[in-house]
Amino acid sequence: ALTGGKDYNISQFNRAIHSKRQVGSTLKPFLYYAALENGFTPSTTFTSKKTTFVFQENKTYSPANYNNKYGNQSISMPAALAYSDNIYAVKTHLFLGEDTLVDMSKRIGINTNLSSIPSLALGTANINIIEMIRAYSTLANNGYKIEPHLIEKVVDSNGNILYECDEVKEEILSKSIVYIINDLLSNCYASNFVDYNYPTCLNIATKLTNTYALKTGSTDSDSLVFGFNPNVVMGIWAGYDDNTDIPNSIGTDIKNIWADTVETYVKDMDNTWYDMPSNIVGSIVNPITGELVTSPSDKQELFYYIKGTEPTLESNELDDLIPTIKQE
Repeated sequence: ALTGGKDYNISQFNRAIHSKRQVGSTLKPFLYYAALENGFTPSTTFTSKKTTFVFQENKTYSPANYNNKYGNQSISMPAALAYSDNIYAVKTHLFLGEDTLVDMSKRIGINTNLSSIPSLALGTANINIIEMIRAYSTLANNGYKIEPHLIEKVVDSNGNILYECDEVKEEILSKSIVYIINDLLSNCYASNFVDYNYPTCLNIATKLTNTYALKTGSTDSDSLVFGFNPNVVMGIWAGYDDNTDIPNSIGTDIKNIWADTVETYVKDMDNTWYDMPSNIVGSIVNPITGELVTSPSDKQELFYYIKGTEPTLESNELDDLIPTIKQE
């Protein structure tokens, strides 16, 4: 199902199908999938602090976290996702190479031409919402890419099938890595991540009776939320056609719309999650730092790893391997 506007009499422009908007941080899960595919683990850390990135010819880029909140310490990938930390995202993007996210986006069904620039990690590209739903549905479908469709079948009055959608599923992502990234996205409303910052969806946690993978995104004029579990995938964009700035409250509004709508849809369904692949193992770690917990702690969480990549007592900090940066 889709909604393309508020009032068809006022505007026949279908925003769900035709508009292209900056998607903000909702692009980050695909960056982190690519990172996991290239040797990162949930315990891989970067320092979250105010940073200026310096490139050739002394060009600089100085992204900021929302409300200028920084950990001023090494943080894990799950923490970076839960807080939507922009510094961690840009460092990951530069470490992998700026073409990696472009290639990853094409692979999961985003057909918009994206530029290999530092800010792409923060979703500065204009992408159609249906393209983003197709991308998120790849995670929701355990790594299988599908083509979204609205009509499954047409029959006549005698029951003869006049049309039936030929639904083709193509496996394009690793089930093991998808399992890990989906689990990490389920922390975006987890109280165990309350620390120097708050998970982006904590304010709707009491409404969620099922397990979901969630990610929010925002720009000055756009607010988005995408989420899913094995039963449903749903995305919302809110904003103005003329790019008028929107109040921060819009982000809260659409998260509540998402929660209320999806919870109504799944109310008679079992609370299901994804089957764990055989090569996945769990380790108890500090959710903020990603460090292995060796004794009982108030701050601990079960994270999942591909067998053989579980955390050790050695550091997983990668800051020194990023192109020249200035950290305050």
